[in-house]
Amino acid sequence: MRLPYAPSTPPSSDPSTAEIYSAVQARRAPRPLQPLDLALLHAPPIASGWNSFLGAVRTRSTLPADIREIAICRVAALNGAAYEWAHHAPLARQGGVGDEGIETLKGKECLGSGGQVGRGEGGGLSERQWAVMEYTDQMTRGCRVEDRVAERLKEHFADREVVEITATVAAYNCVSRFLVALDVGEHNDMKIE
Repeated sequence: MRLPYAPSTPPSSDPSTAEIYSAVQARRAPRPLQPLDLALLHAPPIASGWNSFLGAVRTRSTLPADIREIAICRVAALNGAAYEWAHHAPLARQGGVGDEGIETLKGKECLGSGGQVGRGEGGGLSERQWAVMEYTDQMTRGCRVEDRVAERLKEHFADREVVEITATVAAYNCVSRFLVALDVGEHNDMKIE
């Protein structure tokens, strides 16, 4: 990492810092603090807000695991965030995304049947999953989403789910940019595998 990691225990007797460490540790339990946490804990108030927001995105949305992890993995692949990919590709598999779908998520272009960009079918993903991938691509590559892409997503998801997908893609673009900029976990030289 481009900075030393913060200590895994609060470095001062400040009660508010200790509370933040405890909250982050509680969200990670039973695992220990991760390199991402130890980078963020250099700025405890930032770590606190991050923990709350990402905790809600990951554990309090109504999205099924496959949809959530497709969005996260696609962001990781597009942004070259190998640390993010390494943590979330196994979760995508657990959520039901097969080997072919994982390979599709790693691709540089959002290609569907017939090789058309943005017209997804096949590739180990359902039509609903392709709609998420295409939406994620547009949000990640250029921020603006074409009307046809937004409408396609709305054909498959309720309003709340559209908001949750959008928040997931936005949040994990933030995560990937933080990870890559600081080389958290020393993964910048690794390939998305």
